[in-house]
Amino acid sequence: MLRVLAATGVVASLFGSPVSGGDSLPTPPDRIVIDVATVNGSGCPVGTAAVAVSPDNTAFTVTYSQYLAQVGVGSKPTDFRKNCQLDLRVHVPQGFTYAIASTDYRGYAHLESGAVGIQRAGYYFQGDPQTAYGTHRFNGPRDDNWQATDTVGVAALVWAPCGEERNFNINTELRVAAGSSDPTSTTSFMTMDSTDGSINTVYHLAWKTCP
Repeated sequence: MLRVLAATGVVASLFGSPVSGGDSLPTPPDRIVIDVATVNGSGCPVGTAAVAVSPDNTAFTVTYSQYLAQVGVGSKPTDFRKNCQLDLRVHVPQGFTYAIASTDYRGYAHLESGAVGIQRAGYYFQGDPQTAYGTHRFNGPRDDNWQATDTVGVAALVWAPCGEERNFNINTELRVAAGSSDPTSTTSFMTMDSTDGSINTVYHLAWKTCP
């Protein structure tokens, strides 16, 4: 089990003020502690995903080193879809709860003309049927970095239950479809990758006090 106490400098900008019924509140005085209970999926084999928390407790970052979906020459039939399920145990200071307010995803895509890439994510707390989703589509031709942001309105935030510790689950997915491109002579791929330290996934937290 991996325990993360502080950031490592990869978070460049943070989501705005904490929220509670529209009123701004100070962020918790103590740091978040995140235990990574499990990391499972074809996009994040053991030892290829890392989590870091920002010093001011308003964001955490997940970086990957082997998150690649592809179709075409050199690809296996199962390579068109990759996913990663992060099961996080988030310890927050007493009297506070949190929700994921927005997420920033970054990666690289090489998509032939006619090919399509999909990035999708779902967020939910253990035992809670409410799940928040975000989906982004990228069309070929494309050969460049990509970035996508999911933003959740205050009314739609899925808050952690006050006074309870429930694991927070993040299920991300990359899909690549050949579409009208020719997979017998071309390769299309999409990554979420941390090779240069600047391609990562940032999850921004909103805070509110518990009754």
